[in-house]
Amino acid sequence: MPDSFVRPGRRSHGGGFDVALDYFEEGISSGRLTNGDKLPSERDLAAQLGVSRGAVREAIRMLQALGILVSETGRGNGTRVESSPSNAIGRILRLQLALSLVSFSDLTETRVALERATSAAAARQRRPEPLVRAQKVLDRMSNASDQDTFNELDTDFHIALAEAGGNGLMSDLTVAIREAVHSPIKSAELAVADWPGTRRQLVDDHVAMLQAVKAGDAEQAARLTEKHIRSAYATLLHE
Repeated sequence: MPDSFVRPGRRSHGGGFDVALDYFEEGISSGRLTNGDKLPSERDLAAQLGVSRGAVREAIRMLQALGILVSETGRGNGTRVESSPSNAIGRILRLQLALSLVSFSDLTETRVALERATSAAAARQRRPEPLVRAQKVLDRMSNASDQDTFNELDTDFHIALAEAGGNGLMSDLTVAIREAVHSPIKSAELAVADWPGTRRQLVDDHVAMLQAVKAGDAEQAARLTEKHIRSAYATLLHE
């Protein structure tokens, strides 16, 4: 393996795992490995890098957990680069929330700041396809009586608004945070005393948000989004 594939000091301290990890990191950073590229077999990579197959396998598994690589079994399949940053960030945030390394309140404040920005961007950009999708989701939300379905549609709506703003990173972060808080919100919805009334209020909030976005009123869209998130947080989490 060319020396440029390994950062100074990594080979002696981290062993084969770090050598394999450096190979993937350098390849992706340099553009030599891009989305969709299929990797050589573990055996071939191990021989190429001069490390054990176990070290290669460990590096691959770590990058799979981070949403950078995917592996499929069967003839013609294998491991390839397929980055899903929102999945990786969402997984990390879920674990941090479960371990109390980050609080639901902190995630809510982060979500308020992020979704104020994405709603305002959506009102300025108004990308047609995501807005059409948001309207269709909203129509389904109005008829969704059970909490499970409603929760999924609620997430889809906020993601569509984020995508309407045209900022890919904001969209990925929105997806990640929504995934991280999915379970607590779902549990809270199942426990709420007056679900029909709560559902109607949530739908009304989403209708107002989408109207502001469609009207191109960035300030109003941001304000209504923050009001909606804080109100839902107070209602569902009783805080």
